[in-house]
Parts: sequence; structure tokens; C-alpha cells
Amino acid sequence: MSDHPPFAVAVDLAIFTIRDGALSVLLVERGEEPFRGQWALPGGFVEPDEDAEQAAWRELHEETGLESSARFAGHLEQLRTYSAPDRDPRMRVVSVAHVALAPDLPEPTAGTDAADARWWVVDDLLSPAEATAEEAPELAFDHRQILLDARERVRAKLEYTTLATEFVAEPFTLPELRRVYTAVWGSPPDLGNFRRKVLGTEGFVIPTDAHGSPTGAGGRRALLYRRGPAKVVSPPMARG
Repeated sequence: MSDHPPFAVAVDLAIFTIRDGALSVLLVERGEEPFRGQWALPGGFVEPDEDAEQAAWRELHEETGLESSARFAGHLEQLRTYSAPDRDPRMRVVSVAHVALAPDLPEPTAGTDAADARWWVVDDLLSPAEATAEEAPELAFDHRQILLDARERVRAKLEYTTLATEFVAEPFTLPELRRVYTAVWGSPPDLGNFRRKVLGTEGFVIPTDAHGSPTGAGGRRALLYRRGPAKVVSPPMARG
């Protein structure tokens, strides 16, 4: 008989999108103990026949309503491992947290073990004193810390990568792309610096022959772009 106590590996997902100009995250209301009735990041245990990445993709498809064969039009990456001995009251559970982000994700449908699922504005959850629409819930487990770490990961990556383009549906305008930085960083990047970085970094965006809607009365129609092959922005784009 083993001297080790019960042990499990799980995945938790911070799934981000932008809704009404605000960085939003998907939460589920837990329908089972522990923390029944509280809100949490979606996730689940890693099955015996899968690794952590496979489990994350499975949970992502289930929580976003996509069939397992459908392409996820966004980005998924591992965040970090959370392994505090008391993070789950059931037993020792190590969670491999992931960050996912995509544009225009649909209204979620609660899974079999959840009572509800919905999008929440991230700043309302992490700065409840500033929330005005409704009272922000306290997150179950250590999910507030995971959400804090996930938001900072995305904020930092927007400085030195082209990851912001994953938040917009193609084709897109530069003002639409700049609004991604505003939503994630909490303040808009300097317009001149933003345009220099995006247009001056080879492969950041690829112009199309099409234009968007007019910018205003008598305004010019903005050129439409697609994502380019570039992944790195050097030197990084400054926040604010």
C-alpha cells in the first residue's frame, strides 16, 4: 500500500474575450461541492488517457461550445502550475492553468457539473470596489490568483508579441486593433507609437484591398488588415 495520500492533476482555464470594449473572462457557477454556488474558472481533472494540454483543449472546446473537431479561432497557452497543498479541500490537487483568448466568443452554456456560466468583466472581478454594474463574486479555490496571473500574462505579452491580433476577427481596422490594447491594458497606447509599431514591424499586419465603414461624417474609410506571420515586437510596445 502506498504511503502517499490521494493525488490528482487538473487544468483550469482563464478564457478571455473582449465584450462591449472590456476584457472579459468566462466563469462557471459550481453546481457541486466543494464551493457549490460559487463562481470559478472552468476546468476539470486530467483523464488517465490524456496529458494536461489535451485536457485543456478538451475543456476549452466544451466550455466554448465548439465541437472537438472544430478549429478554435484564438490562442491557448500554458500559464503556470498551482500546487499549494490546501488549494482543494477534497485532496491534493495540482492544477496546470492555461490562458485562452479569442474574438467574438458566444454566450456560454453550463456543463453537466455547473449551475450556470457567463462572461464577467475582468476588472470588476479583480477590483470589486470599482464595479458598478453588480456585485462581483468571490472566486472559488485560488482562482482569483490564477486570474490575476493570467491577466498580467496577457498584458505583458501584448508588449512584445503580436498576440493582440488574436482578439480581433479578420479582417480588422487599426482602430479595432488599438481598442484591444485599451481593453487589456486598461488605457490606450499612444496613437503615434502604436501605428509605428504595428505598421513598422514587418509581418505584424497585412493590408488588404478592402476598407471598413467610414470613420465619421466625411471621414475616410479605414483600411482593413489581416494577421501577419510576425510573432515578436522588438523593441516592445510601451503600455499607456
